[in-house]
Amino acid sequence: MPRPIDVDDLVARARRGEQRAVAQLISLVESDAPDGRRALRRVAAALAPHTGRAHVVGLTGPPGVGKSTTTSAVVAALRERGRTVGVLAVDPSSPFSGGALLGDRIRMAEHATDRGVFIRSMATRGHLGGLAWATPQALRVLDAAGCDVVLVETVGVGQSEIEIVSLADTTVVLLAPGMGDQVQAAKAGILEVADVFVVNKADHEGAARTVRDLRAMLAMAEVEQETGPVWRKPVLRTVASRREGIAELVDALDAHRAWLEESGERERRRLARAEAEIQAITVQQVRERIAPLGGGALTDLAKQVVAGELDPYEAADRLLAR
Repeated sequence: MPRPIDVDDLVARARRGEQRAVAQLISLVESDAPDGRRALRRVAAALAPHTGRAHVVGLTGPPGVGKSTTTSAVVAALRERGRTVGVLAVDPSSPFSGGALLGDRIRMAEHATDRGVFIRSMATRGHLGGLAWATPQALRVLDAAGCDVVLVETVGVGQSEIEIVSLADTTVVLLAPGMGDQVQAAKAGILEVADVFVVNKADHEGAARTVRDLRAMLAMAEVEQETGPVWRKPVLRTVASRREGIAELVDALDAHRAWLEESGERERRRLARAEAEIQAITVQQVRERIAPLGGGALTDLAKQVVAGELDPYEAADRLLAR
């Protein structure tokens, strides 16, 4: 019989910086097993008093833009400034194992022996939005473990991959030279997604035009606020493979964090994040309670709707009542 999980002990060890305990806690919050679900609730309760300090930075962008290389370079720059860093690299799921497919940790191997860095790949397991279902709880683990900055590298950006905005304090969108015209960029919603724009591979042809186009779009979309400080979204150039422009990127992250605090936007974003997470958990619990009714009460109600004897809203009310 397996030994019961001592969640309080794991949390205490993680807060002392023990990387093995951090890894075990993240594995617990990722687990789909029934005992894992029970442990998840205990982990969330134990972590709650120790979170809210870390600066959560989301990095997203199309495949091939250099997200992992940029993330690795940012980690190095943050460590040079004496900060502890957590990295969650959210990968597409393997269709066979359900595990992380890309293995971004391989590309950040230079930080593997640094006790001030914790890197974890997480599989999306089919979850839309570019993030894994367990990502919010994994963030709390790294926050409680004392990480000053947590970097979340997501699968990509597009119509279904902008969920990072609801999770991060600061969102960085990476682009490469020549990646589509202005209309395509606007369609992808990147103007609304980003707090900081980065044109990586800026030594390639077309970088200057991409920067110019982004700045022109931002100028057209910018709306002045009547009161309070305004955040002007910077468009930066980097060559992450040579770590050019990375110091300026970290400066921009620090500036945005200061603006979040000064403007009250950080509190507003975190409140919205908590509301969204509560809603998501509630919806999941409702689905789990409805699932056993399939083929029974649910099917009976569906037949009544098809026959015109019930409308779907009344049927939903009856299902919830059961």
